[in-house]
Amino acid sequence: MKEIPLRSLPGIPMLLILLLATGVGAWLLVTALQFQLWPQLVAGVLLGGGALLCLGGLYMVEPNQAAVLSLFGRYVGTVKDNGLRWNNPFYAKKKVSLRVRNFESGKLKVNELDGSPIEIAAVIVWQVVDASEAVYNVDDYESFVHIQSESALRTMATSYPYDQHEDGQIALRSHAAEVSQHLRDELAERLADAGVQVLDARISHLAYAPEIAQAMLQRQQANAIIAARTRIVAGAVGMVEMALAELQKNGVVELDEERKAQMVSNLLVVLCGERATQPIVNAGTLY
Repeated sequence: MKEIPLRSLPGIPMLLILLLATGVGAWLLVTALQFQLWPQLVAGVLLGGGALLCLGGLYMVEPNQAAVLSLFGRYVGTVKDNGLRWNNPFYAKKKVSLRVRNFESGKLKVNELDGSPIEIAAVIVWQVVDASEAVYNVDDYESFVHIQSESALRTMATSYPYDQHEDGQIALRSHAAEVSQHLRDELAERLADAGVQVLDARISHLAYAPEIAQAMLQRQQANAIIAARTRIVAGAVGMVEMALAELQKNGVVELDEERKAQMVSNLLVVLCGERATQPIVNAGTLY
């Protein structure tokens, strides 16, 4: 089912013509009954009745709206001209909004790629681009969009882990753009037959399920602490190496291996400690 553009006549001129025809028919009918003129009676009935019947062909099309017309169950075409329009009065008319609409899914509980339960929700921005497909390919296109959006969100959420565990790995929490693109592609494939175009799809809520949220928070905190400590130690080792190299280069003091080891130990304690150190000044000899 593909959309067929259909021409329509302006409604206001047709309304004036039909009202005039109705008035003329009524005048002929009254005159014929008064003077018993049977040909005028038939003409008045036909003209007035036909004009009243044709008034049923008038319909209104608002901006960003389409009227899908059918004749006895057969699709005829789609009218997108705005204002008061007129077509065959026997056409059945189904109006479809072409405005941009958004829909926010409920919070869905799914298992991400690693099997951990999470809560996820998304905002979907969509628009009907083919009114005939929206009317005839699905029973209720709005309900179809809502159900397929939640199904696509579930499918997408099971394809990625919540957190990034390896370099280059796409995760729900750290790669919003890639995840949103995947969700848009999934929705576009599912909603194409309904004449619906997905303009945007983004995650609006993402969290671990309540039963594991505390444990996952502790794991995240532990990972953050480990990462911070690793960076601190790496920086401290570099600073110690630089200090020893500068002392040896400038010939400030000659240290044996035991004193170097003690100096390295003291520097690492100072640089890696969480609290400020209290120095002890040696007023005697080095040994």
